[in-house]
Amino acid sequence: MKLKLRLLYKLVLIVLLFSYGLIIAGVLFSLLKLLCSANNAKNKRNTLKTHWLKIFSGIMNLDIVLEGELPHPGTFLVCNHISWLDIIVIGQYLPAHFVAKSDILSWPIIGYLSRQGGTIFIRRGDKKHIKATTEQMLWILKQNNNIIAFPEGTTTQGDDVLSFHASLFQPALLTKSAIQPVALQYYGLAKQQAPFVGDDDFLPHLIKMLSLDKIEVHVSFLPVINSSGSNRQSVSIEARELILKVIENNLLVNKLNQQRVKSAFSQK
Repeated sequence: MKLKLRLLYKLVLIVLLFSYGLIIAGVLFSLLKLLCSANNAKNKRNTLKTHWLKIFSGIMNLDIVLEGELPHPGTFLVCNHISWLDIIVIGQYLPAHFVAKSDILSWPIIGYLSRQGGTIFIRRGDKKHIKATTEQMLWILKQNNNIIAFPEGTTTQGDDVLSFHASLFQPALLTKSAIQPVALQYYGLAKQQAPFVGDDDFLPHLIKMLSLDKIEVHVSFLPVINSSGSNRQSVSIEARELILKVIENNLLVNKLNQQRVKSAFSQK
C-alpha cells in the first residue's frame, strides 16, 4: 500500500511538472521573446529549461555520479544512448539542443515540449530533411550553443556502444567546434529497467522507472577530441572507442566490487 501511495504521489508530481512545462514553453518563452533582448531571452530560456529538468530529475530520484569537466559553450557532445532518461541526466547540467528522432514529435506533450525546447529532429532516410537539419546544426554551433547528439541512432542495453553515424559530426567539423564524448551508464535495479528499447512505450516505462526507489547513473564527460585535420569518419570512430573504453572499465570495476562484497559476506 505504501509503495502504491508513493507511486501515485510521484505521478501527481509528474502531471504538475508537465503542466509547468506547458506554461514555460507556451507562455513564458513567448513573453521572454517580446520583453527581452535576444541574448537575454536565450539565457533565461536556458535557465528555465535546466531548472525544469532538475525538477524532473528530483521526482525520478536520479542518483548521479558525475565525472569530468563540463563543456564550454559551443561544444558538440556525443553520448551513448540507453533511455529517454539520458536527456534528463545530461540536460540538467548544461543548456543544450538535443538531436532526436522525429518520432518524438508524435509523443503527447513530450513532442511539443521538445520542439519548444529547441530539439533538433532528424527524419532518417529523407535526404532533403537531413540537409536542412545539418544547416540547422551549423547555425546553432555558430551561435556558440551546445548540441548533444546520440550518434548510435537508437538505444541499447548499455553494455556496448553501436557504430556511430559519422554524418552527425560534419557540422562540428565545419564550424571547428569542440567535440566532447560523454559515457553514460545505469547501475543497480536501473541497469536492467532503464533501457528504453524495442517496442517500449513511454508511459508504461515512465511508471516502471517511478516505481524504483532511486535510479543510479554514472556520467563521464571525457576530454575534448583533437579533430584538427580529421574527417568525420575518423572522429566518429575515436569518439565511440573512448566512450566504449570507459564503459568497459566501469563494468569491470563494478564487477570486481560486487565480487569483493560477496566474498566479504561469505566470510562472516
